[in-house]
Amino acid sequence: MSDLPYRPCVGVALFNGRGEVFVGRRIDTDIEAWQMPQGGIDAGEDPQTALFRELEEEIGTAKAEIIDEIRDWLTYDLPPELMGKVWGGRYRGQIQKWFALRFLGSDDDINLQTAHPEFSTWRWMTLERLPQVIVPFKREIYAEVARRFAPIAEAIARGLR
Repeated sequence: MSDLPYRPCVGVALFNGRGEVFVGRRIDTDIEAWQMPQGGIDAGEDPQTALFRELEEEIGTAKAEIIDEIRDWLTYDLPPELMGKVWGGRYRGQIQKWFALRFLGSDDDINLQTAHPEFSTWRWMTLERLPQVIVPFKREIYAEVARRFAPIAEAIARGLR
């Protein structure tokens, strides 16, 4: 299956005023799997447009502003048991463009009861904790995102950004 392409995707580290990020508990799994908002980039769509669309679709609000991005694209492969089952079997994994955003709304603006809910519940979490709560096959990419955005989280927490 290594001849399959990667699915183009965006990922969003949505920071609150304490330097914590939004995470949602996946609705489609029995294991405790949390993740940040992320999703596919539609044909003809640029990553910035995709990330705001994904926020609306997944958490019911796009009250946020981009404050940084990881310049390169990060990839992960699906585990063998999911290969050929998700995304119609068309992709081997995802190639992701990650962005850091400042949340401009209030917790009351977040509404998981969207047209196609993806999360059953949500909370704010520290970046350091992220790799411990994500599904194993995404752990490495989340560790890298946490490492790269750590200075932003610290600056926000200290009121410097």
